[in-house]
Amino acid sequence: MSSSLMIGPLLGVESDIDYTVCFLTDKTVSSATVILDGVSVQATQIQTTPKGYFWRVKTEIPADSSGKFVSYTINLNNNKANDKHGRDRWTFYVPGLDEKPIFAYTSCNGFSSADILTKTENPYALWEDMQRKHYQQPFSILMMGGDQLYADEIWSAVPELEKWLQLTKVEKTSRTFNATMRDQVNRFYEKLYCQRWDNPSMSLMMASIPTVMMWDDHDIFDGWGSYPEDMQQCDVYQGVYEIAKHYFELFQIRSSKNISLLDNQANHYAFAFLFRDYHILALDNRAERTLEQVMSFSQWQVVNDYLEKKVNNGDLLVMSAVPVVYRDFSFTEASFDVTPWEEELTDDLKDHWRSKEHQGERARLIMRLLQNAEKRYNIKSQHQKTVILSGDVHLGCLGVINDSRKHDRPLKIHQVVSSGILHPSPSRIAWLGIMAVTNDRDEFLNEDETIKISMLKPFGSDQYIRARNYLTLEEGTDDKLWVNWICDQSTQKPSYPLE
Repeated sequence: MSSSLMIGPLLGVESDIDYTVCFLTDKTVSSATVILDGVSVQATQIQTTPKGYFWRVKTEIPADSSGKFVSYTINLNNNKANDKHGRDRWTFYVPGLDEKPIFAYTSCNGFSSADILTKTENPYALWEDMQRKHYQQPFSILMMGGDQLYADEIWSAVPELEKWLQLTKVEKTSRTFNATMRDQVNRFYEKLYCQRWDNPSMSLMMASIPTVMMWDDHDIFDGWGSYPEDMQQCDVYQGVYEIAKHYFELFQIRSSKNISLLDNQANHYAFAFLFRDYHILALDNRAERTLEQVMSFSQWQVVNDYLEKKVNNGDLLVMSAVPVVYRDFSFTEASFDVTPWEEELTDDLKDHWRSKEHQGERARLIMRLLQNAEKRYNIKSQHQKTVILSGDVHLGCLGVINDSRKHDRPLKIHQVVSSGILHPSPSRIAWLGIMAVTNDRDEFLNEDETIKISMLKPFGSDQYIRARNYLTLEEGTDDKLWVNWICDQSTQKPSYPLE
């Protein structure tokens, strides 16, 4: 007799040797065990949801001299479990000690409306492509950089919130997040994860490639953190946020027991760890976002501390959901600030790092990363690249920060944007409109113009990749980190070597 998992397994990684397996079961399950290559590990019940129990296993798998595959099964109440697609055994790859790992990166794993989903011919084509590529040459880690699902339908799918939406602004901000709302919102997010992560190829990849995830606004609801303070702090918004946060912590962070969290007692989820020669640092740009800040002082402290004490050699991959290097929206933002439509139109603009309220914090982030890059440059290590990985904008693109202040050749920080694996790119008309009110002229961060920020053009494509995409990162025999955008229904094969 077999038991079926409600969600999962969800495979994660938290250090060079620490792997996790998590899953959701119904409430008839009283015991759960994960068997990895014949070794049984008892699962811990972490949390209860309206319909189930969330379980977690952490195990150490040290690297061997060469790569190896690890197979695992799950027993529930001493019976072998299968997922919703009938699979009862899963396998993942652990790269060798000196092997160059292959990474994949995704974002925007959903649709902002049912209309967009209906018009998309094969919504999961890129997940199917990733599955094929993984079988040919396995990925070591899958990084998911935000909007792992879209919760925007919450305002029409939750009856009590639909009623609340019809109120005046004064009534909305004074209304209490009552028990009925809490129960309906709780059930909404549980159902959302069960439905949105149920695709056969997607669920198989999340069980077969160790993942790390950081959220963005749609994991909560569109524009979270960029609303006026009276709305952002009202009881209903805060109530919805706390429940969205609870499910994010379970299904994407894999609980507060995640050992890569920089501070598991904080209000943010910034995490970092070293995997082979790569530091993976994820910035939480949502949990503490307001119109005036992206990251709190306490998050800045732990991020700076990690950069100072831990990142002394090796390559650095920084996950920032919203691009740090991108087109300039300041003219559009300024125009909206003096119109009666400000509140309705500017939440997306306020989300950008180049928003006038966030420009100082953005400069601080860039200078911190350049400071760390200089420290690794002086060591003359083979591995000293810094790469920012971003999503959010439903396009693929490439940018660079050049610092020529102190060296015979500039220090470089590259930024790679991949977006989205499910969400389509803007239509041609919409993109022409965006280009008309924005620009991508070179930007100088300091007075003597020795820190220059530019958009680049990947090989084999237009400067902006207007197609659904995900990307791979693989170090070549030339010691360059090759970025390849895998595009949906496109003859473009964009790539670029980072050196």
